[in-house]
Amino acid sequence: MVGKVGVGGTAPAAPVVVQSMTNTDTEDIFATAMQVAQLARAGSELVRITVNTREAAAAVPKIRERLVQMNVDVPLVGDFHFNGHKLLAEHPACAEALAKLRINPGNVGKGARRDEQFAQLIEIACRYDKPVRIGVNWGSLDQALLARVMDENATRAEPKDATEIMREAMVTSALESATQAESLGLPGDHIILSCKVSGVQDLIAIYRELAGRCDYPLHLGLTEAGMGSKGIVASTAALAVLLQEGIGDTIRVSLTPEPNGDRTREVIVAQEILQTMGLRAFTPLVAACPGCGRTTSTVFQELAQDIQDYVRERMPEWRLARVGVENMTLAVMGCVVNGPGESKHASIGISLPGTGEAPVAPVYVDGERVVTLRGDNIAAEFRQIVDDYVAKKYPARAGY
Repeated sequence: MVGKVGVGGTAPAAPVVVQSMTNTDTEDIFATAMQVAQLARAGSELVRITVNTREAAAAVPKIRERLVQMNVDVPLVGDFHFNGHKLLAEHPACAEALAKLRINPGNVGKGARRDEQFAQLIEIACRYDKPVRIGVNWGSLDQALLARVMDENATRAEPKDATEIMREAMVTSALESATQAESLGLPGDHIILSCKVSGVQDLIAIYRELAGRCDYPLHLGLTEAGMGSKGIVASTAALAVLLQEGIGDTIRVSLTPEPNGDRTREVIVAQEILQTMGLRAFTPLVAACPGCGRTTSTVFQELAQDIQDYVRERMPEWRLARVGVENMTLAVMGCVVNGPGESKHASIGISLPGTGEAPVAPVYVDGERVVTLRGDNIAAEFRQIVDDYVAKKYPARAGY
């Protein structure tokens, strides 16, 4: 289990864990294993997969086996709705292969069957010693619970508005479900809570309330965050506020990928949120100026993109072979105004010529100017400087 984030953005008691989710058909063992591997290699530390049919449940242990063959050791979280109690009972190997179960109290069952089916799920989790994320979602909120909260609100001298009631119902659903799970024998340290909404202010308010009323680990994330910059900005705005307040133990950035887009984008954004806040380090950060009238050439933009892609490409190897390389910083600057100064602040920095400047590019290593690059091979020469720095600066791990 993971610990709480340090309050006010201080060092966490345990690192905030990055999670992602596949969008393949889980029945397709090869496609799902390949996407899990892709997400894990991008840095996802937990990967959730849909388990919605008997065939999907039967595929889970085979997916786990395929991942072992690929030398991918990422924990799998099974996502269950409606029929999870049946699938796990019929396919014990599925329960064994999963590291965690995720259940939605709004989709466990209705009426009397809800408690019975919830109990079946918790009994299975206890039998196989699996933690459970109780994941409330505003799109599938338990209607009986919502009606009860609304009825209670109607008796108040000053009733709350509809938004406040929705928030209250979500927190109540999560906490009551956790209490019920503990009463059924699931240890409290095996319970994780989440309350997913797609509004930034709603998410912040709900998690502040949840954090104030329990000590369970909390999974953060906007549900249906959206595509592109909208999804990235909304997720960052919500998660950054909560993380800064010391709230959150695992996070997911639920981006809608572009058609045929790269699923790993959500992993990279989650990592960058944590790293830019100073909570964790995953890969060398590249600082680059935005450009202005002094930088009408695209050379510095191209080099910034090139080096950013390069370090992400090399990080899987560097992470295994070198201690601390994720803390390296790089700067690619576009003119003499801030170029030399910013370059000196980075582990390695380069100040490219702006419009009308001499065609030279001084390179700084740990604040000292070490070489000046010229000509058409600046990108390749700069990459070599980075490689040499990594080899000299960061000690090799045992076995490398």
